[in-house]
Amino acid sequence: MNLEPTLLAHLLDDAAARRPDRPAVTSGGTTLTHAELSAASHRLARWLADRGLRRGDRVVVVAGPTPLTPALLYATARVGAVFTLLHEQVRGRPLTHVLDDFEPALVVGTDPAVLDAVRAGGIDAVDAAALAETAFTGAPTPWAAPAGQEPLPVDPVCLIYTSGTTSLPKAVVTTHQQAVFAVRAIHSQLSYQDDDVVYSPLPLSFDYGLYQLFLGAVSGAHVRLGQPVEAGPALARNLVRAGATVLAAVPAVAEALARLLSRGGPAPALRLLTSTGAAMPAEALVALRAAIPGLRVQLMFGLTECKRATIMPPDEDLLRPGSCGRALPGTEVFVVAGSGRRLPPGEVGEIVVRGPNVMAGYWRRPELTEQRFPKADGLFPQLRTGDYGWVDEEGYLYFSGRRDDIYKERGFRVSATEVEAAARRVPGCASAAVLPGNGEPAALVATGTLTAEQLLADMREQIEEFKIPRRCVIIDELPLTRNGKVDRTGLASLLKEARHV
Repeated sequence: MNLEPTLLAHLLDDAAARRPDRPAVTSGGTTLTHAELSAASHRLARWLADRGLRRGDRVVVVAGPTPLTPALLYATARVGAVFTLLHEQVRGRPLTHVLDDFEPALVVGTDPAVLDAVRAGGIDAVDAAALAETAFTGAPTPWAAPAGQEPLPVDPVCLIYTSGTTSLPKAVVTTHQQAVFAVRAIHSQLSYQDDDVVYSPLPLSFDYGLYQLFLGAVSGAHVRLGQPVEAGPALARNLVRAGATVLAAVPAVAEALARLLSRGGPAPALRLLTSTGAAMPAEALVALRAAIPGLRVQLMFGLTECKRATIMPPDEDLLRPGSCGRALPGTEVFVVAGSGRRLPPGEVGEIVVRGPNVMAGYWRRPELTEQRFPKADGLFPQLRTGDYGWVDEEGYLYFSGRRDDIYKERGFRVSATEVEAAARRVPGCASAAVLPGNGEPAALVATGTLTAEQLLADMREQIEEFKIPRRCVIIDELPLTRNGKVDRTGLASLLKEARHV
């Protein structure tokens, strides 16, 4: 029976059958073809099964962009297990939270100290470097789950931990069929080509970076996994060296590239730039289009809870400045009043996404799932995004703002509550508040006996480094409103007068 791919690993197997010898992924100087990547995932699936992992078991991967990572993710999906991929900087309390919440059967990582800590907690842990030998040596023997243990399209395949309105991240549950639908719907709008080289300097723990792998499988494109440091001064040179034709960028990456190209030197032969994560500054796009002849741009809006909500047609930002695009095929995006009533075009309300791209809910958070994913009908849930905007007569979405404490820093979603809680866990910090920057870097304001430098340094033990604000100021006392809440307006005034790092 010839069916459309319904399981995540089917996307890779289909790419291996159609384009076996074409490059699939490059990382750290190593390139794997689609056939080699598929074979590695089969070897690792057999290894996982021999280790006792079965459908429904859970695997945590704490690693950066290496050739092993995509092979291991596909292998986990093959056995019906569920993976979560953590940023390699995750340590201490954030890691403990995931281990307690996710209850994995296996942790794969690169840091010996992390692996030792995991084993001390009674969890099986394996070094990624040692596992690579299993993945990339031996005969390419296909592996299949035993009868009765095959994953189903409705089974979870991935959990992505994301910042929220609580002090610790929550996990969004994605099933095979939701992931496959989202990938195919996104590809229908971006149209990656099989001769494209897609350069992604984004961490794989960020779903925008992760889905570049899956889009590469659907399109047959070659995905080059960059390192976060490559988004710095070497970015333009790396793009040229890689022969990149597509750049998956957050606004900070696009702005960095525009600054680099303004200084001269060869420009990369990019045909397409995609962006999500925050509003893209128009000035950066003007500079990039001037420096790279033929460059086209597609801006997008999305959340972890639905991957993508809207995508702009190529260069439509020139005709509809400020728009985030139209809903993915097979989905709809609309806005509602506080009562839940749909609003007509032009009226501002809460943005709602409905369709098979809406994920299954939050892991072990039934109350929050019911709140954010109310069932609209008997078929699809809908996502109450917590973002506000309006839709025009032609279905183009325009973003207005947020209602909660989530802000964008360096293109990533960050929770002010999570950062504040991490700061307060540092000995010597009495209280803390985060002020999103409104176009500038966010600032952490705290009280206590520490210096600003000490607080920022010690927070690395409590939270991922990329979530730590770049600005910090220590004051004597946080201003409060009459209701006992932090006075954000007064705090902003104090911040202007204070000396900070």
